[in-house]
Amino acid sequence: MYIWSDGTQPTPLLRSKTKVIPDGTEPPIWGFDGSSTNQAAGSASDVVLNPVKIVPDPIRGGNDVLVLCECLNTDMTPHESNTRAACVETAEKWADFDSWFGLEQEYTFLEDGHPYGFPKGGYPAPQGPYYCGVGSADIFGRDVVDHHSQACIEAGLDISGTNAEVMMGQWEFQIGPASPVDVADQILLARWLLYRIAEDHDVDASIHPKPIAGDWNGAGCHTNFSTKQMREEGGYDAVIAACEALGKNAAEHVANYGDGIEQRLTGHHETQRWDTFSYGVSDRGASVRIPWQVEREGKGYIEDRRPNANCDPYTVTRLIVETVCSDASQNA
Repeated sequence: MYIWSDGTQPTPLLRSKTKVIPDGTEPPIWGFDGSSTNQAAGSASDVVLNPVKIVPDPIRGGNDVLVLCECLNTDMTPHESNTRAACVETAEKWADFDSWFGLEQEYTFLEDGHPYGFPKGGYPAPQGPYYCGVGSADIFGRDVVDHHSQACIEAGLDISGTNAEVMMGQWEFQIGPASPVDVADQILLARWLLYRIAEDHDVDASIHPKPIAGDWNGAGCHTNFSTKQMREEGGYDAVIAACEALGKNAAEHVANYGDGIEQRLTGHHETQRWDTFSYGVSDRGASVRIPWQVEREGKGYIEDRRPNANCDPYTVTRLIVETVCSDASQNA
């Protein structure tokens, strides 16, 4: 199963198609009709699929595999929709910092266009009992979540947890820790598995940042980040420096953290406003949260709470690495 991101704007879609090859054969470079995926004109429609990560297929099983691909032009240069190539370049440039990421992918199950569990034509009780809740009155979709979690494990992805989120029908899974490129590769594979498994349960999984207007939490992709300098003994100065660096480039990051970010980053529902930057210890209303144990231990990581659920993970990890590591290098 070849999987790739298309050229749909402002938020690319995941596409996939099957190639049958002899057992024991490495999945080769392939291609597709880019004029049908917003990636080429009909007069020059071929786009190349270059395999970048191959994992076991937990749905079909046996010798089947999932083949995540990057898109190339026919001259083998990165296609304009290929954001992975720039992420690889940045990761290699700042490899000495040994950056780690853990991404918290929130999403919402939809049924007939409404969050799963919402009464038809109405609304459930206000937020409160749904986050990490239990019971059929409050929790909807756990069977899908468990199916997806098991699939991620069988595919060898670094899934590290799941939980019901603050809005009814909203959930989260976490991937990491992993390197800037690998965590983004894994998020895309995990998203594809989520969409595909949701098909079998007759629900839709959406990464829209604000799937329903009103007094409901949006959906983000909180991004946990550290460098080896932040993780070392006495690394708290590097933690603070990372927060300060992100503040200097806040506008660039927000502009590239996913479409509709103003709908989610309102200053309410555990967010800072999109046009304001702040950081603080244990503060989920800040742009960047420093976990309490990081302050206590004097080393660790930070959580950038701004990226949307629909963010491009390659863009997010690239920007954070470039911003934090270049600032640290200049001030060394």
